[in-house]
Amino acid sequence: MITVMKFGGTSVGSPEALQRAAKIIMDGAGSKIVVASAMSGITNFLVKGAESLPDSRNNIIGEFEKKHVDAAGQLLNGEQMAEFMKEFNIRMKNFGDLLEDEAAAKDPYFKDNITSQGERFSTLILSHALRAAGARSVALTSEDCGICAEGSPLSGSADLQRTESIMAMKVKPYVDDGVIPIITGFYGINGDGRPLTFGRGGSDYSAAVVANAMNADLLEIWTDVDGFMSADPRIIPDAVKIDEMNFGEAAELAYFGAKVLHPRTIEPVRMKHIPLKVRNSFNPEEPGTIIHHLRKPKDDLLRSVALKTDLSIISISSAEIAFHPEMVARIIEKIAENEVVIYSISTSLSTVAFLVHNNDVKSILSKLNTLDPEDIERIDVKSDMALVCAVGDNLLSKCGVSAEIFTAVKEARANVAMISEGASDVSLNFVVPMSRATDVVKILHSKYVGSGSDERL
Repeated sequence: MITVMKFGGTSVGSPEALQRAAKIIMDGAGSKIVVASAMSGITNFLVKGAESLPDSRNNIIGEFEKKHVDAAGQLLNGEQMAEFMKEFNIRMKNFGDLLEDEAAAKDPYFKDNITSQGERFSTLILSHALRAAGARSVALTSEDCGICAEGSPLSGSADLQRTESIMAMKVKPYVDDGVIPIITGFYGINGDGRPLTFGRGGSDYSAAVVANAMNADLLEIWTDVDGFMSADPRIIPDAVKIDEMNFGEAAELAYFGAKVLHPRTIEPVRMKHIPLKVRNSFNPEEPGTIIHHLRKPKDDLLRSVALKTDLSIISISSAEIAFHPEMVARIIEKIAENEVVIYSISTSLSTVAFLVHNNDVKSILSKLNTLDPEDIERIDVKSDMALVCAVGDNLLSKCGVSAEIFTAVKEARANVAMISEGASDVSLNFVVPMSRATDVVKILHSKYVGSGSDERL
């Protein structure tokens, strides 16, 4: 049995957390492969530092080195620390050289290289912590093990087929020999050998890619929460943990607001029916949430309600746009030039509307303004909107579900600005003003999640 175990930033964010992670790994059954994020706070530190280079170089080196050496020093004894420093100094020199390289700074993938440095050092500490505990372990970068990526800077995707073929040669021999590989998350290597990151939170996705490539039996995401919840506990204090979900439900919640998983984590494991567990490294006795292909049906109308805030609706009006698909295609093409995430699309005879993040509105408008003004009658923006994602069993096949949900929305005195229903049979998504969004979530949870049955999920 092969288990891929991913540890997030808070789960490797301190000497105590690293020690807990090492124990969890040691206690696990069968063969293990570990993927780790950077220590908490490090990626943000590197992102900020990269924006002020070269002036920030010495500060980056000094703080970065101290953070990792101090953590390792609390986990390793003298001889172990000496072995760690040999590898650490090699990686640190490479990092320092990168920060001084003026030619590299002009490379479009420079920020990918800088912001992925944290994973190269957190994995090194964790590997040496395992060795200190008596395990055989090796720290591998994405370059070492062949995680192949493609795409634009800061927005990569894994090439699953190439990754599988290379990891079979580079990682499988370690696993077969009883060695625990500790692999960098967050980034892969493009065709030119440059680091390419998978977006913020992308280490979850990296772990799913590794699980896919190694044909793992299980993927465990170790984080700082007990699992998927029926709602954000900050909004619903009595939200309950969901014990079991199918891939579709988890994917919808991750994409539309639940911060437990990176939205792209599901697909690589769903392709090979690899079960995924979300576990809490600070509470390892808690079994967490299991996500797999099938699950037992529940009686509640809804299983969870997620919320994504700080969104805007951009509406583009043009005469009979529904009869001009080439116009819609040009509009989408313009929006895609900035690789903007579109959360929902709605059309009518003369209008097409897109739901995007508030921060993307300015760049989108600048692109849309390059279209032929004779084709576009008007562009309207409705800001500070929120998307509510209601997830449940076979919502499309249940009569009256929409009526029940929108009755609750009416009770919250919220106007629905946009609806997305039918694209998924496990979710109904709609947009309301941010000022009323939390009230909508509270009423939906109270009516259809929190009191649907004695079992409560």
